[in-house]
Amino acid sequence: MKRRTRTPRRRGFSMVELLLALAIVSMVLTSAMVALDAAFKGYRATTDSASTHVVSRIVMHRVVAMIRTGKEFGPFPSDVLDSSQNPIETDFIEFVSFEDTDEDVREVTRIEFREAGDGEDFGAVWFVLFRFEDGIQTGDPVEARMIPNVEDATFTLEYDVGPRLERATIDLLIRPNDDLDPIGVEARNENNTEPIRLVGSATPRRF
Repeated sequence: MKRRTRTPRRRGFSMVELLLALAIVSMVLTSAMVALDAAFKGYRATTDSASTHVVSRIVMHRVVAMIRTGKEFGPFPSDVLDSSQNPIETDFIEFVSFEDTDEDVREVTRIEFREAGDGEDFGAVWFVLFRFEDGIQTGDPVEARMIPNVEDATFTLEYDVGPRLERATIDLLIRPNDDLDPIGVEARNENNTEPIRLVGSATPRRF
């Protein structure tokens, strides 16, 4: 008589084991997503800060170069010998950037800081160009945003008797973002990275 051999039953996962496995997989995936999100935010903060720093420096060099070649600067104090007025701290600087005495044509450049408007978190540094013919302004001024996302900007102007500008110092506090453009495109304000401070100084050339 042949003896029957029992084949062992294959036991599947119990409900408890299945739930435990799903919980472990969920924890691993959640940890991976948190780590990936932190890495992405760190990368974004680094690139935002780097791009802002590079473009802002380019604009700062441009402004410093314009100040060096400009003349007849403003605003200036009513009394340059008064230490309480000189140097003067303001939110803009303006100067004659081009002059044709034969045609009686001159252009006045104004670099100014404008506070944040409606729907904006930060202000911006603007370039404004006025054109005069025979002492009369012709047309509307040309405007362009130079640096967006500016928290604060101070122009410190030190004058000698004349008044003659001896030195101009520009102090900017900029919130990093990756949409900075020298022409001045719109920028996003969602990055909470620490602001960048840029300081530039220039002495006008003597004509």
